[in-house]
Amino acid sequence: MVISEFKNEPFVDFSMPENQERMKSALKKVKQELGKEYPLIIGGERVKTSEKFKSLNPSNPDEVIGILQQPADKEVTQAVEVAKDTFENWKHTSAKERAGYLFKAAKIMRDRKFELSAWLVYETGKTWPEADGDVAEAIDFMEFYAREALRYALHQPLTPFPGEINELRYIPLGVGVVIPPWNFPMAILVGMTSASFVTGNTVILKPSSDSPVIAHKFMEILDEAGLPSGVVNYLPGRGSVIGDGLVGNPHTRFISFTGSMEVGLHIVELASKAQPGQIWIKRVIAEMGGKDCTIVDSDTDLDSAADGVIAGAFGFQGQKCSACSRAIVVDSIYDEFVEMLKIRAQKLKVGMPTDPTNYMGPVINERAFKSILNYIEIGKQEGKLVCGGKALDRSGYFIEPTIIRDIASDARIAKEEIFGPVLAVIRAKDFEDALNIANSTIYGLTSSLYTRNRKYIERAKDVFHCGNLYFNRKCTGALVGVHPFGGFNMSGTDSKAGGKDYLLLFMQAKAISEKL
Repeated sequence: MVISEFKNEPFVDFSMPENQERMKSALKKVKQELGKEYPLIIGGERVKTSEKFKSLNPSNPDEVIGILQQPADKEVTQAVEVAKDTFENWKHTSAKERAGYLFKAAKIMRDRKFELSAWLVYETGKTWPEADGDVAEAIDFMEFYAREALRYALHQPLTPFPGEINELRYIPLGVGVVIPPWNFPMAILVGMTSASFVTGNTVILKPSSDSPVIAHKFMEILDEAGLPSGVVNYLPGRGSVIGDGLVGNPHTRFISFTGSMEVGLHIVELASKAQPGQIWIKRVIAEMGGKDCTIVDSDTDLDSAADGVIAGAFGFQGQKCSACSRAIVVDSIYDEFVEMLKIRAQKLKVGMPTDPTNYMGPVINERAFKSILNYIEIGKQEGKLVCGGKALDRSGYFIEPTIIRDIASDARIAKEEIFGPVLAVIRAKDFEDALNIANSTIYGLTSSLYTRNRKYIERAKDVFHCGNLYFNRKCTGALVGVHPFGGFNMSGTDSKAGGKDYLLLFMQAKAISEKL
C-alpha cells in the first residue's frame, strides 16, 4: 500500500451555489431524522437502559436532536470488561491493519461531510463554516494519526553495541477512557479516539451529554469501516454519574480528557490514587482550556489586527478553548482600536445557524447562557460596555457579541474563562507591559501578537508563555500537522494534538536486547 504525504482536508467553499445546495439538502435530510433514540454500544451489542436523557437543539431547546441512554454502574463495568477482553487480541493487531481502519473511516467521513456538518449545526449551534471546519479537522486527525502509527511501527534507530542485537518497540497501554468536549464534538472526539485505538489500545468513549448524537454518527462510521466490535465502546451520559467509575476503575489504564480545568484536575486527582487490583500508574492526557489573548502593538496593520481579534473572539460564539477573550492593546492606539472593534462587532449577525448569512449562533445550553450573562454583568461593573451585552429576545440561547473596555488586568473577566462571546479589552502602557499582562493568568494555551517590530517578535518567542503562539494572525484555527496543539500551566498537559509527539502519549516503549 502506497501512502501519500499528509495534506490537510480543504474547507468547503460555501460561496459556490452547488455547495450551498448540498448543505441545504443535508440540513433538510437531517431535520427529518431528529428525535430518534440511540443505544449504548458495548462490544458491538446495542444496549438500552431504563433511564434516558435528551440532546436538545440550542437554537430551539424545544427540539429534540436525539434520545440517549443513561448508563449506570452495571454498564460501566460491562464496558470496561469488554474493552479489557478485546485488548488482549487488538494489541497484537499490526499497525498497518489498525491504520487501515482510519484511512477507511476518513474516506467515509469525507463522503458524508455535508451530512455530518448538518448534525453539528443542529446539535451544537455551529454555523456552516464552523461545522465544516470541525469535520475537516476530524478527517485530518484520522489521516495524520494513521500515518504516524505506521511511522512508529518502523525500526527505531539505536546506538549500535558490539555483540548485541537491540531494538525498541512501542506497545499500547491498555483500556483508555476518552472524554471529549461538546465544542468540537467531531474533531476533538475523533482525534482523541483514533489516536487511542490506532496505537493498539481499546476505548470507552464517553462523549459530552450536550453532543452525544454526533458521537454516535462516528460510531456508525467506525462500524462501516469494519473496526472490530469492542475496540471502541460508546457510553454517553452525565459525567457526574459515570465519570468517576470509569476513571477510577482499576482496569482502565489511561484517561484522555478535554474540558474544564475543574473537571480535569478532579480526573488527575482521582487517577493518581491506585485502586485495589490496579497494577499501573494511570496516565492522564488533559487539555483544560485557557484565557487567551491577542496583543496589539502600535506598529502593525490595525485593520488586520481588528479582523483577527473579532474572528478569534466571536467565532463559534467564543466557545473555543483557543478563543481570544482578552485584547491587550498598547496605549497609543487604544481608543482608535476599540472603536474599530466596535464597528466590526456591531456588523456581526446573530441568529439561526441553519441560515448561512448569520455569523453567530447560540451558546450551547441554558447553564452556559446564564453563566455568560452573569459574567457580562460582572464586566459592566469592572469596565465600560462598548457594545452587545444582551440576550436576543427569542427562543434559543443567543447572546450578542459583547465588548467591554477599560478592564484591569486582574479583573475577573480578565482572569476567568467565560467560554462565550465576551471580549475584555485591556490597556497596556507599552509592549513589555502587554507581555506581563498576557502572562498574568493561570492558563497558557494560545495567544497572538500583531506587530511589525522584529525585536518584539523575537522577545515574544522567548517569554510569551503559551503552547501555541501566533504572529499577525488570529489565535484560533490550529491545523493538524501544521500547528501541534496544547498548552501550559492550567491549560493542561501540553499534549500537542495533531503533532509528531502525540501518539507517544498512548504507548509505552519496550527495549529488547539479545546477546549474540
